[in-house]
Amino acid sequence: MPQFWMEDFAPQMVWLVISFIALYLLMARVALPRVADVLETRHGRIADDLDQAAQLKSQAETVIAEYEAALAKARGDAQATIAQAGLEATAAADKRNAEIAEALAAEAAAAAARIDAAKTEALAELRGVATELAQAAAERLLGAEVAAGDVEQAVDAAIQDNAGRS
Repeated sequence: MPQFWMEDFAPQMVWLVISFIALYLLMARVALPRVADVLETRHGRIADDLDQAAQLKSQAETVIAEYEAALAKARGDAQATIAQAGLEATAAADKRNAEIAEALAAEAAAAAARIDAAKTEALAELRGVATELAQAAAERLLGAEVAAGDVEQAVDAAIQDNAGRS
């Protein structure tokens, strides 16, 4: 092996040192500064991305808070609207019930008036029938004619006695 020959050892060492120094200088002056620039650029980009992500996160949290506030407000408005609608429905139902009650009261008053008129008419007819019946019974019992005015007075007195008892 030629690299182990002692007479070639010193020149190989010299060329090794010269090559090492040349590669070192090449790396130190050219390659490593470029790598450092790339790393620094990448580090800057990452830092900018992190800052932007933090800003976007803060904006997202703000938007979420606004959304939740708007949602809570909408829910409150909906509850208020529902409550208002319930109150309006209750008021409308109360008004309708009052109108129905008035109509029923009017119908009841009209019915009472009709009943009173029918009662008065029935009593008048009853008075007439009672007068005729009493006159016929008195004539049969007495065998003579009885005056209609006397019979009417007796029937009126009997009706008043009966009305006083009721």
